[in-house]
Amino acid sequence: MMEVEHAPLDGLLVLRPKVFRDDRGWFIESFNAATFGAAAGIGPRFAQDNESCSQAGVVRGLHFQAVPHAQGKLVRVVKGAVLDVCVDIRRGSPTFGQHFKILLDGEEKVMLWVPEGFAHGFRTLENDTIFSYKCTAPYHPPSERTLLWNDPALAIDWGIADPVLSAKDRAGLTLAALAPTL
Repeated sequence: MMEVEHAPLDGLLVLRPKVFRDDRGWFIESFNAATFGAAAGIGPRFAQDNESCSQAGVVRGLHFQAVPHAQGKLVRVVKGAVLDVCVDIRRGSPTFGQHFKILLDGEEKVMLWVPEGFAHGFRTLENDTIFSYKCTAPYHPPSERTLLWNDPALAIDWGIADPVLSAKDRAGLTLAALAPTL
């Protein structure tokens, strides 16, 4: 059982699974090929699962892989909370360069389907946040790209001025610099 909402950017889906809670704790179905495919149109086979743990104030992203190694991602927070951000990088899309933000946390269990054609990242809001995602294609280092998290043209309010960043994320390119290669 799952509620499916279409986000304002075409292709992004907010998935609200049924959470079964009792005095023992809780249970959710985090993925089911038949029901997710039928209910949400998420039909691709997943090739890789990833998980990260981060302290509060970390920004990871905005990442994507270039075609033909582009990835769709089914993302969720296992523990903690993030501000999740997706940027439409599909050339010719009416929402090219626009972004969508959503709070994902380990309590509500909301998931997000991020199809190919989006750069994706998140900011951790709590220490020891565990972020999990299923990818439709394996990691392919030569195809990896990073869109600059604070590109002024994107006008993303991350709610933090000086996040903890990797060297790769500090060196991301602006959308204008990446656009000719998309």
